Amino acid sequence: PSADTPRGKDDSENVEVYRSGEPTKFDFKPRSHIELAESLDLIDFERGAKAAGYRGYYLKNEAVMLQMGLLTHALKKAISHGFTPIIPPTLVKEFVLFGSGYFSGRKYNPETDEIYKIANEDKLADGTLQKEDRFLVGTAEPSLLAYYANEVLDEKQLPLKLCGFSQCYRSEIGSYGKDTKGLYRVHEFMKVELVGITQADVAVAEKLHTEMLDLAKELHTDLGLPYRVIQICTGDMSAGKYKQFDIEAWMPSRDGWGETGSASNFLDWQSQRLNVRYKDAQGEFRHVYMLNATALPSPRPLIAILENYQTKEGEVVVPQLLRDYVQKEKIGKSKAV
Repeated sequence: PSADTPRGKDDSENVEVYRSGEPTKFDFKPRSHIELAESLDLIDFERGAKAAGYRGYYLKNEAVMLQMGLLTHALKKAISHGFTPIIPPTLVKEFVLFGSGYFSGRKYNPETDEIYKIANEDKLADGTLQKEDRFLVGTAEPSLLAYYANEVLDEKQLPLKLCGFSQCYRSEIGSYGKDTKGLYRVHEFMKVELVGITQADVAVAEKLHTEMLDLAKELHTDLGLPYRVIQICTGDMSAGKYKQFDIEAWMPSRDGWGETGSASNFLDWQSQRLNVRYKDAQGEFRHVYMLNATALPSPRPLIAILENYQTKEGEVVVPQLLRDYVQKEKIGKSKAV
């Protein structure tokens, strides 16, 4: 870990380093996003569970446009900051997840890894069956990092800034009993993810890490949400991380902050596993440094929007930024389908 990473044993020793706005105060008893979603016909959890099982959900009506507006805005902002937009594969080979650090060991372990493994075989063009395992990614990050696996880059190409838009799948195997209702912890969702690849220079990587975190902060500011940034301590960081920050938005129903993003610097830990190198000015081969950050996920920001923007009458004011997408200023009761 970096010298300025807080030393600590678990998440209780993470340190708040920035705050924008304060927890929303109401002069009425605020409803949870689950109550609002039901009364405004925005999310159907009951039918979601019927079709998809535990943690399943259907987004409906204005919730769909809120979500697409959030993600489109995040993509546009990332592009304006010089990130290359990519829709990557979400069904990937084992090396992709091992290389990016999403397995607890060298091989997939269904007891600990929050990853879905696809059981059926692939039929190749010549009709033969291929038995290589495939896995569903929990974020676009592994697919984006594997784009350059086993390649030697030209130093002039660096730094590279990629922005992935994808569906994400998480088995939540280690989260039994946590956040069992609502949208906070679900098995599938969409996300815009940022990835940075730099030369092996800590100062350059730190600068890009700050830029990526600032972009994520800006997206929360654009939405008018109270949020904070916490720096993750050594005991709460997963393997390979040099430095990590999380962004948390205020969620009234939790009476607390809920994570809506993360920004991590791995230096060369991932690039060594994925074998991504570049040739420096002296002709030496060196492993690149790799970073990632959530631009915006879904549906957690939806929780924050519905709960922070609710009115006494049980309606939801649409954030200014998203009104063009939703085509209205306020979400009121509509006829259920």
